[in-house]
Amino acid sequence: AVVSTQSTGVNELDLKLKYAMNTHCHADHVTGTAALRSATGCQTIISKASAAQADMYLNDNEIVKIGNLNLEARSTPGHTDGCMTFVLHSHKLCFTGDALMIRACGRTDFQQGDARKLYHSVHGRILSLSEDYSVYPAHDYQGRTQSSVREEKLYNPRLTKSEDEFVNIMENLGLKYPAKIDVSVPWNMRCGPTEVEDKEIMADIAANKPPA
Repeated sequence: AVVSTQSTGVNELDLKLKYAMNTHCHADHVTGTAALRSATGCQTIISKASAAQADMYLNDNEIVKIGNLNLEARSTPGHTDGCMTFVLHSHKLCFTGDALMIRACGRTDFQQGDARKLYHSVHGRILSLSEDYSVYPAHDYQGRTQSSVREEKLYNPRLTKSEDEFVNIMENLGLKYPAKIDVSVPWNMRCGPTEVEDKEIMADIAANKPPA
């Protein structure tokens, strides 16, 4: 339904969707990038380090050109090996995926997670940006959509700590195993299902059935 809404919006606004970009291979939901490709003819993108399927692969510091915009791909591993943050310097904003979230960060207890690596990624590649850069995470569980580098440097309860304190926090979060990981990761390694509204595929996903 989300992919259908997005493709409808693209058509209604008479836009041409060029790329559908993944910040990483998600574990808690199934990507819609392949479905968007089927619906709009766009190309799918993910980091080469993710080992997932896509039309284009990015390495650290590569630039994605979209019209007159230059989007920098920064490798920010720690939540997964393939995490990337996309930075648009001309507009002072960054899309951080699950590496840095609003007053939080991605968990590090599965899927190549490494708390120390994440700490250095966030501090070295995201919080090192100018404090007036806006931060757009992949999602937020309280309905927030935007933060800033300054806010997260001041108020993020995990990343304002020392490295050792951060590691201790991440090792003791006590989070449940993601309910959809066993179906989401196999689908996401394949760039997600290609059909926009395939009821059988959606039923399989709902039933936690991985792709054949």
